[in-house]
Amino acid sequence: MENLKALGQAAKQPNSPEEAELERVPNPHPDSNFVARFTQPEFTSLCPVTAQPDFAHLVIDYIPDQWMVESKSLKLYLGSFRNHQAFHEACTVDIAKELIALLSPRWIRIGGYWYPRGGIPIDVFWQHGTIPEGTWVPDQGVAGYRGRG
Repeated sequence: MENLKALGQAAKQPNSPEEAELERVPNPHPDSNFVARFTQPEFTSLCPVTAQPDFAHLVIDYIPDQWMVESKSLKLYLGSFRNHQAFHEACTVDIAKELIALLSPRWIRIGGYWYPRGGIPIDVFWQHGTIPEGTWVPDQGVAGYRGRG
């Protein structure tokens, strides 16, 4: 296993995604296609124009190959967007691309269910790879905007 810096240690919240360090651990079942899901219902970033806070419910589903993301490092990474100014689309897709660079998963998708800004919710969906046949991928379970509850 690689030297993990976040797991089992006191860890300071990074100030930006560039400062954050995603970590990985070996997949204990590289012979199986299973979906791992991470949900961040209180994701926050800043509008790049107004610097006002934006809020989203993120759902990340992926099928690992040799590596899985270490969950504490992912939590710290996602939290680092709190002071990061970027559009919804950039935040959502950048997160997935960082995970791809770290893990080389068999398949990954991210749903960014953003709360309204200016009266319009902006939802961003991105996928990379093909779901292996016979793999169960559940619905992301986030309702279309009706107060997001």
